[in-house]
Amino acid sequence: MKYDFDKVTDRRNTACYKWNVGPEELPMWVADMDFPAAPEILEAMRKRLDHGVFGYADLPDEWHGAYLHWWETRHGFTMEKDWLLFCTGVLPALSSIIRKLTTPAEKVLVMTPVYNHFFSSIENNGRIAEEHRLVYEDGRYHVDWERLEEQLADPQIALMILCNPQNPGGMIWTKDELERIGGLCAKHHVIVVSDEIHCDLTDPGRSYVPFLSVSETCRKIGMACIAPTKTFNIAGLQTAAIVVPDPALRHKVRRGINTDEVAEPNVFAVTAAITAYTQGGPWLDELRGYLDENKKQARRYIEKNIPNLYALPSEATYLLWINCSRIAEDSTKFCRFLRKETGLYVSEGAQYRGDGKKFFRMNAACPNELLRDGLQRLKAGAEAYKNRR
Repeated sequence: MKYDFDKVTDRRNTACYKWNVGPEELPMWVADMDFPAAPEILEAMRKRLDHGVFGYADLPDEWHGAYLHWWETRHGFTMEKDWLLFCTGVLPALSSIIRKLTTPAEKVLVMTPVYNHFFSSIENNGRIAEEHRLVYEDGRYHVDWERLEEQLADPQIALMILCNPQNPGGMIWTKDELERIGGLCAKHHVIVVSDEIHCDLTDPGRSYVPFLSVSETCRKIGMACIAPTKTFNIAGLQTAAIVVPDPALRHKVRRGINTDEVAEPNVFAVTAAITAYTQGGPWLDELRGYLDENKKQARRYIEKNIPNLYALPSEATYLLWINCSRIAEDSTKFCRFLRKETGLYVSEGAQYRGDGKKFFRMNAACPNELLRDGLQRLKAGAEAYKNRR
Protein backbone atom coordinates (compact mmCIF):
# COMPACT_ATOMS: atom_id res chain seq x y z
CA MET A 1 0.00 0.00 0.00
CA LYS A 2 1.19 3.50 -0.80
CA TYR A 3 -0.51 5.06 2.22
CA ASP A 4 -0.03 4.06 5.87
CA PHE A 5 -3.33 3.81 7.72
CA ASP A 6 -1.82 1.73 10.55
CA LYS A 7 0.13 4.63 12.00
CA VAL A 8 -1.44 5.95 15.21
CA THR A 9 -1.59 9.75 15.40
CA ASP A 10 -1.91 11.21 18.89
CA ARG A 11 -4.87 13.60 18.73
CA ARG A 12 -4.99 14.46 22.43
CA ASN A 13 -4.30 18.05 23.46
CA THR A 14 -5.06 19.37 19.96
CA ALA A 15 -8.43 21.00 20.78
CA CYS A 16 -10.00 17.92 19.21
CA TYR A 17 -13.71 17.49 19.87
CA LYS A 18 -13.57 13.72 19.54
CA TRP A 19 -10.51 13.22 21.74
CA ASN A 20 -11.44 15.66 24.50
CA VAL A 21 -11.75 12.71 26.89
CA GLY A 22 -10.06 11.25 29.93
CA PRO A 23 -6.46 9.96 29.67
CA GLU A 24 -7.52 6.29 29.73
CA GLU A 25 -10.59 6.66 27.56
CA LEU A 26 -10.90 5.54 23.93
CA PRO A 27 -13.35 7.64 21.88
CA MET A 28 -15.10 5.75 19.08
CA TRP A 29 -18.17 7.93 18.83
CA VAL A 30 -18.28 11.11 16.71
CA ALA A 31 -17.93 10.48 12.96
CA ASP A 32 -14.48 11.67 12.09
CA MET A 33 -11.49 9.48 11.28
CA ASP A 34 -8.25 9.05 13.18
CA PHE A 35 -6.18 9.21 9.99
CA PRO A 36 -4.33 12.28 8.70
CA ALA A 37 -5.75 13.78 5.55
CA ALA A 38 -4.33 12.62 2.22
CA PRO A 39 -0.72 13.76 1.75
CA GLU A 40 -1.73 15.49 -1.48
CA ILE A 41 -4.14 17.70 0.46
CA LEU A 42 -1.55 18.48 3.13
CA GLU A 43 1.01 19.46 0.50
CA ALA A 44 -1.44 21.76 -1.29
CA MET A 45 -2.32 23.44 2.00
CA ARG A 46 1.36 23.92 2.90
CA LYS A 47 1.89 25.58 -0.46
CA ARG A 48 -1.08 27.85 0.14
CA LEU A 49 0.16 28.58 3.67
CA ASP A 50 3.60 29.53 2.36
CA HIS A 51 2.00 32.19 0.18
CA GLY A 52 1.39 34.06 3.41
CA VAL A 53 -1.61 36.20 2.46
CA PHE A 54 -5.06 35.04 3.57
CA GLY A 55 -7.57 37.59 2.44
CA TYR A 56 -11.16 37.05 1.36
CA ALA A 57 -11.49 34.03 -0.90
CA ASP A 58 -13.45 33.53 -4.08
CA LEU A 59 -14.57 30.38 -5.88
CA PRO A 60 -12.39 29.73 -8.93
CA ASP A 61 -13.58 27.70 -11.88
CA GLU A 62 -11.33 24.90 -10.60
CA TRP A 63 -13.62 24.47 -7.59
CA HIS A 64 -16.66 23.88 -9.77
CA GLY A 65 -14.68 21.72 -12.16
CA ALA A 66 -13.38 19.50 -9.36
CA TYR A 67 -16.89 18.72 -8.13
CA LEU A 68 -18.28 18.20 -11.63
CA HIS A 69 -15.49 15.87 -12.71
CA TRP A 70 -15.55 13.84 -9.49
CA TRP A 71 -19.31 13.19 -9.62
CA GLU A 72 -19.22 12.34 -13.31
CA THR A 73 -16.27 9.94 -13.10
CA ARG A 74 -16.91 8.48 -9.65
CA HIS A 75 -20.69 8.38 -9.57
CA GLY A 76 -21.81 8.60 -13.19
CA PHE A 77 -23.80 11.77 -12.60
CA THR A 78 -23.37 14.82 -14.80
CA MET A 79 -24.05 18.08 -12.99
CA GLU A 80 -24.00 21.61 -14.32
CA LYS A 81 -21.81 24.38 -12.95
CA ASP A 82 -24.78 26.61 -12.13
CA TRP A 83 -26.27 23.95 -9.85
CA LEU A 84 -23.42 24.22 -7.34
CA LEU A 85 -23.53 26.56 -4.34
CA PHE A 86 -20.70 26.77 -1.82
CA CYS A 87 -21.62 26.40 1.86
CA THR A 88 -19.46 26.14 4.98
CA GLY A 89 -20.94 22.76 5.90
CA VAL A 90 -23.81 20.35 5.42
CA LEU A 91 -25.43 21.22 8.74
CA PRO A 92 -25.34 24.99 8.13
CA ALA A 93 -26.84 24.22 4.71
CA LEU A 94 -29.64 22.11 6.19
CA SER A 95 -30.51 24.70 8.82
CA SER A 96 -30.54 27.47 6.24
CA ILE A 97 -32.70 25.43 3.84
CA ILE A 98 -35.16 24.64 6.64
CA ARG A 99 -35.48 28.31 7.54
CA LYS A 100 -35.90 29.41 3.93
CA LEU A 101 -38.20 26.69 2.57
CA THR A 102 -40.48 26.03 5.55
CA THR A 103 -42.37 28.13 8.08
CA PRO A 104 -42.37 27.83 11.89
CA ALA A 105 -44.40 24.88 13.20
CA GLU A 106 -44.36 23.09 9.84
CA LYS A 107 -43.10 19.52 9.78
CA VAL A 108 -39.91 18.11 8.30
CA LEU A 109 -39.92 14.37 7.67
CA VAL A 110 -36.94 12.16 8.46
CA MET A 111 -36.59 8.37 8.33
CA THR A 112 -35.36 7.12 11.68
CA PRO A 113 -33.05 6.01 13.13
CA VAL A 114 -31.00 8.76 11.50
CA TYR A 115 -28.20 11.25 12.12
CA ASN A 116 -29.07 13.06 15.33
CA HIS A 117 -28.19 16.59 14.22
CA PHE A 118 -31.05 16.54 11.71
CA PHE A 119 -33.29 16.96 14.74
CA SER A 120 -31.22 19.89 15.99
CA SER A 121 -31.52 21.67 12.65
CA ILE A 122 -35.27 21.06 12.57
CA GLU A 123 -36.27 21.73 16.16
CA ASN A 124 -33.85 24.57 16.94
CA ASN A 125 -35.49 26.44 14.07
CA GLY A 126 -39.01 26.01 15.42
CA ARG A 127 -40.10 23.21 13.11
CA ILE A 128 -41.43 19.77 14.02
CA ALA A 129 -39.51 16.59 13.25
CA GLU A 130 -41.89 14.02 11.78
CA GLU A 131 -40.44 10.52 12.12
CA HIS A 132 -40.97 7.81 9.57
CA ARG A 133 -39.72 4.88 11.61
CA LEU A 134 -37.91 2.43 9.36
CA VAL A 135 -38.98 -1.17 9.87
CA TYR A 136 -36.27 -3.37 11.41
CA GLU A 137 -36.68 -6.92 10.21
CA ASP A 138 -34.25 -9.84 9.86
CA GLY A 139 -31.32 -7.66 10.83
CA ARG A 140 -32.00 -4.92 8.27
CA TYR A 141 -34.18 -1.83 7.79
CA HIS A 142 -36.75 -1.09 5.13
CA VAL A 143 -39.35 1.57 4.37
CA ASP A 144 -43.03 1.15 5.22
CA TRP A 145 -44.23 2.60 1.92
CA GLU A 146 -47.90 2.78 2.81
CA ARG A 147 -47.13 4.63 6.03
CA LEU A 148 -44.66 6.94 4.25
CA GLU A 149 -47.30 8.08 1.77
CA GLU A 150 -49.79 8.67 4.57
CA GLN A 151 -47.26 10.93 6.27
CA LEU A 152 -46.26 12.81 3.11
CA ALA A 153 -49.94 13.52 2.42
CA ASP A 154 -50.05 15.64 5.57
CA PRO A 155 -50.20 19.26 4.29
CA GLN A 156 -48.04 20.34 7.24
CA ILE A 157 -45.08 18.41 5.86
CA ALA A 158 -43.15 20.73 3.56
CA LEU A 159 -39.73 19.13 3.48
CA MET A 160 -38.06 15.73 3.74
CA ILE A 161 -34.43 15.20 4.71
CA LEU A 162 -33.02 12.01 3.19
CA CYS A 163 -29.77 10.46 4.42
CA ASN A 164 -28.07 8.79 1.43
CA PRO A 165 -26.15 6.61 2.27
CA GLN A 166 -27.95 6.12 5.55
CA ASN A 167 -26.32 7.03 8.85
CA PRO A 168 -26.16 5.17 11.25
CA GLY A 169 -27.20 1.96 9.45
CA GLY A 170 -24.83 2.20 6.48
CA MET A 171 -27.50 1.33 3.91
CA ILE A 172 -27.23 2.39 0.28
CA TRP A 173 -30.64 3.29 -1.09
CA THR A 174 -31.37 1.65 -4.45
CA LYS A 175 -32.39 3.57 -7.55
CA ASP A 176 -35.91 2.10 -7.29
CA GLU A 177 -36.23 3.20 -3.65
CA LEU A 178 -35.02 6.71 -4.42
CA GLU A 179 -37.30 6.98 -7.42
CA ARG A 180 -40.24 5.91 -5.29
CA ILE A 181 -39.37 8.44 -2.60
CA GLY A 182 -39.04 11.19 -5.19
CA GLY A 183 -42.35 10.27 -6.80
CA LEU A 184 -44.25 10.28 -3.53
CA CYS A 185 -42.72 13.61 -2.49
CA ALA A 186 -43.56 15.17 -5.84
CA LYS A 187 -47.12 13.85 -5.62
CA HIS A 188 -47.59 15.54 -2.24
CA HIS A 189 -45.57 18.72 -2.97
CA VAL A 190 -42.75 17.92 -0.55
CA ILE A 191 -39.20 19.12 -1.26
CA VAL A 192 -36.36 16.62 -0.70
CA VAL A 193 -32.94 17.52 0.69
CA SER A 194 -30.57 14.58 0.32
CA ASP A 195 -27.60 14.57 2.71
CA GLU A 196 -24.95 12.67 0.74
CA ILE A 197 -21.90 13.48 2.83
CA HIS A 198 -20.98 9.79 3.27
CA CYS A 199 -21.43 8.96 -0.42
CA ASP A 200 -17.76 8.28 -1.23
CA LEU A 201 -17.29 5.97 1.75
CA THR A 202 -18.96 2.93 0.22
CA ASP A 203 -17.50 -0.54 0.60
CA PRO A 204 -15.17 -1.65 -2.22
CA GLY A 205 -17.23 -2.80 -5.18
CA ARG A 206 -20.27 -0.84 -4.03
CA SER A 207 -21.45 2.55 -5.25
CA TYR A 208 -24.19 4.90 -4.17
CA VAL A 209 -26.93 6.40 -6.34
CA PRO A 210 -27.14 10.22 -6.22
CA PHE A 211 -30.75 11.19 -5.54
CA LEU A 212 -30.65 13.85 -8.25
CA SER A 213 -29.44 11.32 -10.84
CA VAL A 214 -32.56 9.17 -10.59
CA SER A 215 -35.15 11.13 -12.57
CA GLU A 216 -36.24 14.53 -13.79
CA THR A 217 -38.84 14.45 -11.01
CA CYS A 218 -36.11 14.13 -8.37
CA ARG A 219 -34.18 17.01 -9.92
CA LYS A 220 -37.31 19.17 -9.96
CA ILE A 221 -38.18 18.74 -6.29
CA GLY A 222 -34.78 17.89 -4.86
CA MET A 223 -31.36 19.10 -3.85
CA ALA A 224 -28.27 17.43 -2.39
CA CYS A 225 -25.69 18.41 0.19
CA ILE A 226 -22.25 17.07 -0.69
CA ALA A 227 -18.74 17.59 0.67
CA PRO A 228 -15.22 16.18 0.77
CA THR A 229 -15.13 16.51 4.56
CA LYS A 230 -16.13 13.01 5.73
CA THR A 231 -14.37 11.36 2.82
CA PHE A 232 -10.99 13.00 3.36
CA ASN A 233 -11.24 13.77 7.10
CA ILE A 234 -11.19 17.55 6.73
CA ALA A 235 -14.41 18.50 8.54
CA GLY A 236 -12.63 21.22 10.48
CA LEU A 237 -11.95 23.13 7.25
CA GLN A 238 -15.68 23.81 6.76
CA THR A 239 -16.18 23.19 3.06
CA ALA A 240 -19.27 21.80 1.32
CA ALA A 241 -21.61 22.34 -1.59
CA ILE A 242 -25.35 22.30 -2.23
CA VAL A 243 -26.51 20.96 -5.59
CA VAL A 244 -29.81 22.49 -6.72
CA PRO A 245 -30.85 21.79 -10.33
CA ASP A 246 -34.18 23.67 -10.29
CA PRO A 247 -33.62 27.42 -10.84
CA ALA A 248 -36.49 28.57 -8.61
CA LEU A 249 -35.39 26.38 -5.70
CA ARG A 250 -31.78 27.37 -6.27
CA HIS A 251 -32.66 31.06 -6.02
CA LYS A 252 -34.31 30.50 -2.65
CA VAL A 253 -31.45 28.39 -1.32
CA ARG A 254 -28.86 30.90 -2.50
CA ARG A 255 -30.72 33.71 -0.78
CA GLY A 256 -30.95 31.63 2.40
CA ILE A 257 -27.27 30.77 2.72
CA ASN A 258 -26.25 34.34 1.84
CA THR A 259 -28.61 35.81 4.41
CA ASP A 260 -27.25 33.37 6.99
CA GLU A 261 -23.65 34.27 6.02
CA VAL A 262 -22.60 30.66 5.36
CA ALA A 263 -21.90 31.05 1.63
CA GLU A 264 -18.35 32.47 1.79
CA PRO A 265 -15.31 30.15 1.64
CA ASN A 266 -12.01 30.51 3.43
CA VAL A 267 -8.81 30.02 1.44
CA PHE A 268 -8.09 26.56 2.85
CA ALA A 269 -11.65 25.36 2.23
CA VAL A 270 -11.19 26.04 -1.47
CA THR A 271 -7.69 24.58 -1.70
CA ALA A 272 -8.58 21.41 0.20
CA ALA A 273 -11.75 20.70 -1.79
CA ILE A 274 -10.08 21.16 -5.16
CA THR A 275 -7.12 18.99 -4.20
CA ALA A 276 -9.30 16.27 -2.69
CA TYR A 277 -11.40 15.90 -5.80
CA THR A 278 -8.54 16.18 -8.29
CA GLN A 279 -5.75 14.25 -6.53
CA GLY A 280 -7.36 12.27 -3.71
CA GLY A 281 -8.71 9.28 -5.62
CA PRO A 282 -5.86 6.80 -4.98
CA TRP A 283 -5.78 7.65 -1.26
CA LEU A 284 -9.54 7.15 -1.03
CA ASP A 285 -9.43 3.79 -2.81
CA GLU A 286 -6.89 2.48 -0.30
CA LEU A 287 -8.84 3.99 2.59
CA ARG A 288 -12.06 2.25 1.53
CA GLY A 289 -10.27 -1.09 1.52
CA TYR A 290 -8.84 -0.44 4.97
CA LEU A 291 -12.21 0.60 6.40
CA ASP A 292 -13.87 -2.46 4.87
CA GLU A 293 -11.36 -4.75 6.57
CA ASN A 294 -11.88 -2.94 9.88
CA LYS A 295 -15.64 -3.37 9.68
CA LYS A 296 -15.34 -7.04 8.71
CA GLN A 297 -12.92 -7.66 11.56
CA ALA A 298 -15.27 -5.97 14.03
CA ARG A 299 -18.26 -8.02 12.90
CA ARG A 300 -16.29 -11.26 13.07
CA TYR A 301 -14.98 -10.41 16.53
CA ILE A 302 -18.42 -9.51 17.84
CA GLU A 303 -20.03 -12.62 16.36
CA LYS A 304 -17.38 -14.87 17.87
CA ASN A 305 -16.70 -13.20 21.21
CA ILE A 306 -19.76 -11.11 22.11
CA PRO A 307 -22.75 -13.19 20.93
CA ASN A 308 -25.23 -11.01 22.84
CA LEU A 309 -24.45 -8.16 20.44
CA TYR A 310 -25.20 -8.00 16.71
CA ALA A 311 -23.46 -5.65 14.27
CA LEU A 312 -25.72 -5.00 11.30
CA PRO A 313 -24.31 -5.59 7.82
CA SER A 314 -23.73 -2.35 5.97
CA GLU A 315 -22.64 -1.17 2.54
CA ALA A 316 -21.25 2.26 3.32
CA THR A 317 -19.76 4.54 6.00
CA TYR A 318 -17.20 3.53 8.60
CA LEU A 319 -19.84 3.23 11.32
CA LEU A 320 -21.04 0.08 13.07
CA TRP A 321 -24.70 0.02 14.15
CA ILE A 322 -24.83 -2.58 16.89
CA ASN A 323 -27.93 -4.14 18.41
CA CYS A 324 -27.52 -4.65 22.17
CA SER A 325 -31.16 -5.43 23.03
CA ARG A 326 -30.27 -8.92 24.28
CA ILE A 327 -28.44 -7.44 27.26
CA ALA A 328 -29.84 -3.92 27.59
CA GLU A 329 -33.38 -2.59 27.24
CA ASP A 330 -31.93 0.91 26.92
CA SER A 331 -28.59 1.31 25.17
CA THR A 332 -28.04 4.64 26.94
CA LYS A 333 -27.44 2.84 30.23
CA PHE A 334 -25.20 0.31 28.52
CA CYS A 335 -23.11 2.98 26.78
CA ARG A 336 -22.63 4.94 29.98
CA PHE A 337 -21.63 1.74 31.77
CA LEU A 338 -19.13 0.97 29.00
CA ARG A 339 -17.49 4.36 29.33
CA LYS A 340 -17.35 4.27 33.10
CA GLU A 341 -16.07 0.71 33.41
CA THR A 342 -13.82 0.33 30.33
CA GLY A 343 -13.21 3.85 29.00
CA LEU A 344 -14.79 2.96 25.64
CA TYR A 345 -16.85 5.92 24.42
CA VAL A 346 -19.48 5.05 21.81
CA SER A 347 -22.67 6.82 20.68
CA GLU A 348 -25.95 6.09 22.44
CA GLY A 349 -28.55 4.93 19.93
CA ALA A 350 -31.50 6.82 21.41
CA GLN A 351 -30.27 10.13 19.97
CA TYR A 352 -30.95 8.76 16.48
CA ARG A 353 -34.58 8.15 17.52
CA GLY A 354 -36.67 5.43 15.89
CA ASP A 355 -35.72 2.16 17.57
CA GLY A 356 -32.35 3.56 18.59
CA LYS A 357 -32.70 2.57 22.24
CA LYS A 358 -31.84 -0.97 21.16
CA PHE A 359 -28.59 0.08 19.46
CA PHE A 360 -25.35 1.97 19.77
CA ARG A 361 -23.03 3.37 17.10
CA MET A 362 -19.31 2.63 17.01
CA ASN A 363 -16.77 4.35 14.76
CA ALA A 364 -14.31 1.97 13.08
CA ALA A 365 -12.33 4.64 11.20
CA CYS A 366 -9.08 4.29 13.08
CA PRO A 367 -5.78 2.42 12.89
CA ASN A 368 -6.35 -1.27 13.45
CA GLU A 369 -4.46 -1.16 16.75
CA LEU A 370 -7.11 1.16 18.18
CA LEU A 371 -9.92 -0.93 16.73
CA ARG A 372 -8.60 -4.05 18.47
CA ASP A 373 -8.35 -2.12 21.73
CA GLY A 374 -11.92 -0.92 21.34
CA LEU A 375 -13.28 -4.39 20.61
CA GLN A 376 -11.52 -5.85 23.65
CA ARG A 377 -12.99 -3.10 25.83
CA LEU A 378 -16.41 -3.77 24.31
CA LYS A 379 -16.14 -7.47 25.13
CA ALA A 380 -15.10 -6.77 28.72
CA GLY A 381 -17.84 -4.20 29.15
CA ALA A 382 -20.57 -6.42 27.70
CA GLU A 383 -19.59 -9.29 29.97
CA ALA A 384 -19.48 -7.05 33.04
CA TYR A 385 -22.84 -5.46 32.18
CA LYS A 386 -24.49 -8.82 31.72
CA ASN A 387 -23.11 -10.11 35.02
CA ARG A 388 -23.67 -7.01 37.12
CA ARG A 389 -25.82 -7.29 40.22
